[in-house]
Amino acid sequence: MIPTIEELSLNAWAALQTVVYDGWIIRFANGYTKRANSINPLYPSNVNIDENLRFCESLYQQKNLPVVFKMTPACHPGDLDDRLQQSGYQKNSQTSVQTVDLESVDLRALSETALQENLSAEWLKSFCAMSAVSERNGKTLREILLNIVPRHCFVSLKSDSKVVACGLGVLQSGYIGLFDIVTAQDFRGRGYGQQIVKRILAWGKQNQARQAYLQVMLDNAPALHLYAKIGFQEQYQYWYRIKA
Repeated sequence: MIPTIEELSLNAWAALQTVVYDGWIIRFANGYTKRANSINPLYPSNVNIDENLRFCESLYQQKNLPVVFKMTPACHPGDLDDRLQQSGYQKNSQTSVQTVDLESVDLRALSETALQENLSAEWLKSFCAMSAVSERNGKTLREILLNIVPRHCFVSLKSDSKVVACGLGVLQSGYIGLFDIVTAQDFRGRGYGQQIVKRILAWGKQNQARQAYLQVMLDNAPALHLYAKIGFQEQYQYWYRIKA
């Protein structure tokens, strides 16, 4: 399952530049999010690992970006995490990857949410405001979202004509992925996030998705509680290794 979910999430969150080197997928997006600016050692390597490290580190140094590896229990080679730690890479942002069978989720009684399959200026502006995304990073985020190839949807929920919650769903190979689920600070605790999630899941199910997946950081207790209520269960964890 790990390679499948990792490939789906790579496609769902598009980097602006990608280099494939000896089984490692190296991604760049102007430094916005570790997901889009990290090395993903998904496949077996044939070149000396020290040479691979030098190659990757030089690319990130050229772009004045920190060297970041996205690690899972299925990384290649199997001792890479230990080798990175010995080389001064610090562990960061431990994250739970969770899935749910859509047949087990009650998707009735959905509230009035707006769904569109094209990025709108209102959705982007609202997300950036609720997530405190800077103007510079907002421009990069727009490019990332416009570069998503699989079919996807943007969902939002309004209160008094103002967007107070939104999220992104990406559909591929019978899976619907959840990304960028956020609720405005003053409107949290009212179930809006759950409505956004369920609307995305319903859209995915309507379009032949059978499973849903998401990635949530282990220190995000409210999100972990929300997803557990819906029925998501952890399949594995990933973390980042960042050059100190």
